[in-house]
Amino acid sequence: MIEKTAVVLLNLGGPDSPEAVRPFLVNLFSDPAIISAPAPIRWLLARLIAARRAKPAGEIYAHLGGGSPLLANTEAQAKALGEALGTGYEVFIAMRYWAPRAAETAAAVRSWGAQRVILLPLYPQFSTATSASSVADWRRAARSVGLSAPTPALCCYPAERGFIEAMADLTEPLVAEARRSGPVRVLFSAHGLPEKIIARGDPYQWQIEASAAAIASRLGLAGDEWRVCYQSRVGPMPWIGPSTEAEIAGAGAEGTAVVVVPLAFVSEHSETLVELDIEYAELARKSGVRAYLRVSTAGTHKAFIAGLVRLVHGATEAAGGWVNQSGERLCPAGHGQCPHAGRLTSEPARTEKV
Repeated sequence: MIEKTAVVLLNLGGPDSPEAVRPFLVNLFSDPAIISAPAPIRWLLARLIAARRAKPAGEIYAHLGGGSPLLANTEAQAKALGEALGTGYEVFIAMRYWAPRAAETAAAVRSWGAQRVILLPLYPQFSTATSASSVADWRRAARSVGLSAPTPALCCYPAERGFIEAMADLTEPLVAEARRSGPVRVLFSAHGLPEKIIARGDPYQWQIEASAAAIASRLGLAGDEWRVCYQSRVGPMPWIGPSTEAEIAGAGAEGTAVVVVPLAFVSEHSETLVELDIEYAELARKSGVRAYLRVSTAGTHKAFIAGLVRLVHGATEAAGGWVNQSGERLCPAGHGQCPHAGRLTSEPARTEKV
């Protein structure tokens, strides 16, 4: 008998209507991985921040018809992955901050009769604010519905060859187009994080830089032709940089064309379709950027889906805990919040427990 393996794609989620914007924001800012204050204070802060940000966030989603396209894009990826995996696998979706939530999906996975569950975050680069939060949320939900099947979780795949091939393939023709107008600068833009999160040992920034370097190398870009930068800053605290806005303005001052690559996003959503395509495109125009081109996310690119298949197959023998593409710790020493922290790089990570 073929073992029944459920693959659960973990993603952020997004409001599906104008009325959902505020409760979505409450869910987001109630996450202790986002706001680390004690629960009663976090509960109050989440509602205060959501009330303040609901209107500007609603205006952003208005550009997208009132809701996020993230679920539809994730469903397309789930369909492509399911078809590529074939018999014995079923692909499910669990969103962190909006439907379908982990508890709903965990109940469906249990009802399906899964004998093994593989958690696959759609975040190539690990962060405590994304992958770790989503996996912890899933494990709570699984316990609540009595789902006890072995459940390894993919921690990260910043340089998985399918992901790198897909992004290079999508980027190459836009770089060629931009070169026709003169010098080009490729901006690998990722969602930013507060500096304090990185200072605590979160490996996200290191992994973002590893992804960018791998894509730049595959494209044969010279060192002065590409930069890593960060977008979506909110609040007054210091965030990692440089900012994407500053890099776009700088390229305009130098008379350089810009190709923006969304590095931490594998599905289209508000930060690509509005922030990059509308807001930053307008900034580029005002800054005198010679040409502004935006690369698509990995989506259902065949190489990316093939990479996800490899990740799933590589995790099928794991009993649980965190696994990755190599079976060894990827992050260098000093990143204490790497899921495999404290383990020698030559030791297999797949036996580590959460």
